[in-house]
Amino acid sequence: MTETTPGWLPHDELEQARARMPILYVEAVPVRVDDSGEVTSIGLLLRMGSGGAVSRALVSGRVLHHERVRDALLRHLEKDLGPVALPRIPASLQPFTVAEYFPTLGDTPFHDPRQHAVSLAYIVPVTGDCRPRQDALDLVWFSPQEASSPMVLNEMSGGHGALLKQALAHVGGLS
Repeated sequence: MTETTPGWLPHDELEQARARMPILYVEAVPVRVDDSGEVTSIGLLLRMGSGGAVSRALVSGRVLHHERVRDALLRHLEKDLGPVALPRIPASLQPFTVAEYFPTLGDTPFHDPRQHAVSLAYIVPVTGDCRPRQDALDLVWFSPQEASSPMVLNEMSGGHGALLKQALAHVGGLS
């Protein structure tokens, strides 16, 4: 793991940076695949939002100063799914999409009221035992058909539903 100390900015400096420039994020769609590489299930986190609302979410987080994208992906997957999730980071770090989050609604399907953020999104197979940590309440595995249902997509906030649909389309999981 790359040393990322000092890592990130103090809270007040982070707020100033968010007001002035886009912040780089990584997002991961954890999946289980069969022996032929076909996606059999998608893992979605259950989180409690700042306003007390419960929603489903993808693994997501900032890339720290002087941290490689690969290391940021591993760090956030371990933080959210636990140390024995055994993620298989793709050999090529080309994301399946780039999501642009804006503080104003409607510019893109992605919204983050705190900032303008650019997120590199990856589909990451995991083979180990996933146990949510940090601020995640639970991790639920859905079939691609269940994950693409309006009920599940509507439980996702900030555009994660749109990102999940793009991920499913990318792996041929939409019917």
